[in-house]
Amino acid sequence: MNKHNTLCWTLGSLMLLVSSALAAQTALDVEEQRIEAATSHLPEVVNRYDSQVKSLKNTFSQATDELKVTQAIAKQGQLLWQQAVRDVQADNNDDRPLYWSRLQMRSALKQANSGFNIAKWQRNILVNAVEKSSRGFSDIHFKPETQIKILVTGFDPFFLDKDISQSNPSGLAALALDGYTFNINGKQAQVETVMIPVRFADFDNGIIESLLTPFFRDKSIDMVFTISMGRSDFDLERFPARNRSADAPDNLNVFTGATATKPIAPLFNNGTLNGPEFMEFSLPADAMVAVKGKWKTNDHHQVSTLSGGQFNATSLNQLQRATSVEGSGGGYLSNEISYRSLLLRSQFNYDIPVGHIHTPRVKGYDADTEADIVEQIRAMIGAAASTL
Repeated sequence: MNKHNTLCWTLGSLMLLVSSALAAQTALDVEEQRIEAATSHLPEVVNRYDSQVKSLKNTFSQATDELKVTQAIAKQGQLLWQQAVRDVQADNNDDRPLYWSRLQMRSALKQANSGFNIAKWQRNILVNAVEKSSRGFSDIHFKPETQIKILVTGFDPFFLDKDISQSNPSGLAALALDGYTFNINGKQAQVETVMIPVRFADFDNGIIESLLTPFFRDKSIDMVFTISMGRSDFDLERFPARNRSADAPDNLNVFTGATATKPIAPLFNNGTLNGPEFMEFSLPADAMVAVKGKWKTNDHHQVSTLSGGQFNATSLNQLQRATSVEGSGGGYLSNEISYRSLLLRSQFNYDIPVGHIHTPRVKGYDADTEADIVEQIRAMIGAAASTL
């Protein structure tokens, strides 16, 4: 073989190797593509847990065994969650570092080189592993002596294309309250929490049902509070609706096509989510509304139907023949998480308090205001637990 042919063969082999490596990479999604802008505007926030992100990258780059690396990556996600919980509970009142660090981990798993010849489907397994564990799903542990077991969900920041600095006080509440224990009427209570993504596909794929089914099936939880950011005060959303109607994107910039004039039912198990048009929460509203704080707490009854428009519903019977447009919590995922939770509770015939809390809205990030919001949520949960 002459020098020319040898050079051509070498270059061809190199190009093939590069092509194979690129082919094994997975494209970044819309959320991950925002990392660059977030790093430019919020470097301290994005890089706060940089050591955790670097640890995952090192684990991934040195991995040679698929099973072991999956377990190790899941552990890295859990460590990120635990770090964020410790950080917030040490008075760094910011939910955003967890969100942006998770996305950096996902990005690395999609595009960095590993220690073995990894395929795209293997990368996807690792992304799913860190996604679940970094949201607290693998970290729900009630102490044996706990008599009142309480599950709380918060949401990621959202509408980030409008404001890349946006925080979500419900997410902060989830981090602040994880593992929180208190004594009420002589009973030991404990709160465990998880963080929910703002993505329609995750809901359609059953993220809420997979989370709650073991607890409802085994009768192993006593209260469930889903929380999201809402209006000017606290609202307890009495009548969640089945349909989506918000003409707004999720964090992947996906629109469902639903509008106020064309509501659309969400999906579940590769089909339409079946259930009544409206459900009613089972929260002890009187006790929660009575809690004094910086903001008023409303037992919110306002709904919207195709035939009746917007009005304050007085009972579930009043809504039985209507086509839902908006529940008390609106027509977005905050309404839907409440509806799915209550529907599942009904299907398991499990009579416990379940419902949704909308927090006051925060523009961008406000540490002091969000800390006050968390403390009022803490007080409301305590008041609700006192009724058991």
